[in-house]
Amino acid sequence: MSSSVRRSRMASAFNVMYTNAVYWPNHSIYNGNTPADLNYGCINRVYYAFATVTVDGGVFLSDEWADARAPCDGVQGALGSLMHLKQRYPHLQVVLSIGGGASSETFPVVASNAILRDNFARSARGLVEASGLDGIDIVWEYPCTPQQGNDFLALLAAIRIHLPEDRFLLTAALPAARPVLQTIDLRRAAEYLDAVNLTAYDFYGPWTHRTGHHAQLYSMVKDEPSVASGVHYLMASGVPGRKILIGIPLFGRSFLHVSGPGHKNRGAGGQDGLFEYKQLPRRGTKELVDKRAVAAQCVGGDGGFVTYDNPDTVRVKAAFCKQKGLGGLFYWSAPSDAKDSKRSLITTGFKTLHSS
Repeated sequence: MSSSVRRSRMASAFNVMYTNAVYWPNHSIYNGNTPADLNYGCINRVYYAFATVTVDGGVFLSDEWADARAPCDGVQGALGSLMHLKQRYPHLQVVLSIGGGASSETFPVVASNAILRDNFARSARGLVEASGLDGIDIVWEYPCTPQQGNDFLALLAAIRIHLPEDRFLLTAALPAARPVLQTIDLRRAAEYLDAVNLTAYDFYGPWTHRTGHHAQLYSMVKDEPSVASGVHYLMASGVPGRKILIGIPLFGRSFLHVSGPGHKNRGAGGQDGLFEYKQLPRRGTKELVDKRAVAAQCVGGDGGFVTYDNPDTVRVKAAFCKQKGLGGLFYWSAPSDAKDSKRSLITTGFKTLHSS
């Protein structure tokens, strides 16, 4: 069965035209979260994050207790829970996300060597088949030279030998940042990939000299990063729109002692500069939406200026997806969403994508 036929059958069974995917980090289990907490009426793909890649190309679950042994939703392990949920929700795809920030030094080594690339692909397939997964997601943060861009393509080619497109999904996370994207032949990458997960957030944070909206749809200043500019660059470089998923952050970025974007960065509140979306807006503040940039914010209290997405901005981003013919949305990360369905970004995105 071809990948297009497989996906069309899944879509018809679920009655969807767009992907609404979530990342579920395995460490969430230690905070009392489980995969069964999610509303699978609004989710058709879960990226289980993260598996580890070693310098010899091996792919391993990163936390054996959390992944496969901890009591979770009546079974063993959070990954075990997801595989059990697949039986209840036939439309659900579960994809193993490999890498993350901890792998930024390992991926360049593995991808640069043909033997290690083959080891990686064989190891990934073994783990996927043993677990009953639907495929893998590559989160190499991020190829940063033309040579690494070429190695990234070679890695995708090696993976496709062992995880053919008629049986397995292959996706990759890439940032909406031109310096990274221009190192990769994106047209060729798209030939291997089922989806590019555009991490269209973290445009501003503790590492930037100035404050700004960290996930704005449109930029207000020339050469400033934005969701729209990232999408435009991908499509202009030959990535089909239907293969692009826009990332929605389920967290806000905090900047203390300022009232909005464009100021000198004077430090951050929250935990490592973050507040989970379900903690926003902060107590005693009023939520506002910058309708030009398409970004939500609250100002005051313990967060200072906090920039994030809310249901209003997600509706606009989902409409942008439909207008541009994109594949849908994904969310980092699911446990941080609001429990109230009216406030939930995952629910809002799904309903907007599939509204007439």
